[in-house]
Amino acid sequence: MSNINQTSGWRKATVGLAVAEQHAQVGEKAAVPKSQAFVAVKRVGAHIGLKAGDMLLLDTLGAFTQAQDWGEGQRPIVWASNAYLMEQTGFSLSALKRHARRLAEIGVISFKDSPNGKRWGHRDPDGRIIEAYGFDLSPLSARVEEFEHLQAELQAERELCQRLKRQITVARRMIRARIEAASHAALRGPWKHLSGLFEDLLSRLPRRKTASETLERLLAWFKELQERVEAVYLKGTRTNEVVDNSAESIEQVSEKTQELNPREVNSEPHILITTQLNPVTCNRSETEQAAGVVPNAPPEEQVDRELEDWVAETRKTRGAALDLPTVMQACPEFASWARNMGGYLKDWGDLHRVAGQLRPMIGVSEHAWNLAQARLGPQVATAALVLTFDKHCAGEVASPGGYLRGIVQKAGAGELYLERSFYGRLSGQAA
Repeated sequence: MSNINQTSGWRKATVGLAVAEQHAQVGEKAAVPKSQAFVAVKRVGAHIGLKAGDMLLLDTLGAFTQAQDWGEGQRPIVWASNAYLMEQTGFSLSALKRHARRLAEIGVISFKDSPNGKRWGHRDPDGRIIEAYGFDLSPLSARVEEFEHLQAELQAERELCQRLKRQITVARRMIRARIEAASHAALRGPWKHLSGLFEDLLSRLPRRKTASETLERLLAWFKELQERVEAVYLKGTRTNEVVDNSAESIEQVSEKTQELNPREVNSEPHILITTQLNPVTCNRSETEQAAGVVPNAPPEEQVDRELEDWVAETRKTRGAALDLPTVMQACPEFASWARNMGGYLKDWGDLHRVAGQLRPMIGVSEHAWNLAQARLGPQVATAALVLTFDKHCAGEVASPGGYLRGIVQKAGAGELYLERSFYGRLSGQAA
């Protein structure tokens, strides 16, 4: 037994704590398996404001509960001591209280306090809780449907953003091709002005996650500029003369590009990507086949098959089959937690550090992690852990530790093609 932060009479009442208790009351009437509840909250954790440390504590609390605690009419209450929780998480007492408070304020746990402020509980011979005081996880049961609906919305938004990015890529390539062709052929026309507008639009492209509304505006401007460039190019090839009525349209496009506030596009912390460190390499032809790339295909024919143009453009080395942008783009769940945890990731060293910090959150033991690094090397092991983390958050892997060990075994047998897994996930996102 251990003293809880404070009893309900001493703890400062807030709207968040009151809402959490309401969720707990609703959750008591629901019968939701623990696995479903935890998968649902992990998929949206970063979006609702949970940090990696919060999820680590929540996982630790969940491990203390039993299957029957999640049945209808039951409350999964955890009365583990502070010493136990600090040992399992590595938190200081102040950090433990801080993370517990945030979980409650966000509404994924509730505090059920005893009269004397201590956590304790009893089970009957069948293992059912008959009386307990401590951390109440019932709000998770109440909010499963909400979290699953939110996940569906987030997934739809990601897919829409990917489609918009591909369409912007098509328009951007066609504009560049026409401008370069006009320059080589010395066609007369307002090409300097058009090039300036094109460069201005390129400067607006977000380097980080952005909302679909912003991408839709960018796409509209790229398409409008593309239409003007096509018209000027077509007339120039026929007459090799300046198109007199182009100035008005150019001004319209220029004015519209000024409407977009760059801060609006670049408003979130981002991960700076570099390919200067050695990437994870493999056979290039295998990678191209896995990615659906047709060798020597023209850009116009190849664009629909590319995994993600904005990621692919960062590759500077032809032999780099698996680089940092690919890893982050293919694993959006991990990327969200990584941004939340590390913020500014500039290379594989930063990614290795953050992956190691997030490892306990999915239950991968330190031994399994050290073994993977020893057998695979730090960089490949980091990519493997990222993949494992993302698949676990997506509900595709039930035993992250076992999955990571399976990767190590495949590498030992010469059967590991890790890049195919990443490109396969990118293909699924782009479908």
